[in-house]
Amino acid sequence: MTEITIEIIKNHPKYQELVSSRSRYAWTLSVLMLLVYYTFIMIIAFKPELLAIPLYNGSVISVGIPIGITIILFSFLLTGLYVRRANSKYDLLLEELNADIKK
Repeated sequence: MTEITIEIIKNHPKYQELVSSRSRYAWTLSVLMLLVYYTFIMIIAFKPELLAIPLYNGSVISVGIPIGITIILFSFLLTGLYVRRANSKYDLLLEELNADIKK
């Protein structure tokens, strides 16, 4: 790829839309995940007794186990949301950009 081609792509409005949209969405999902994760870690650090409550009377499993599993599943959900957006919106923008550049 030549420097001229790179400059044409970087200055194209669809490329700029793709980069800003993807960046904004990725940061939003990242902040969400970090909020959930660090909230869990802060509870472990400062109020561990909340996570040590048994699920039911005589249970060996505490509340912390399902919450931890839920956090892992939440990360899978966020990954799925990103992939869905990438496959629908970002790939479409990329195809349109390629078509415009080839003209």
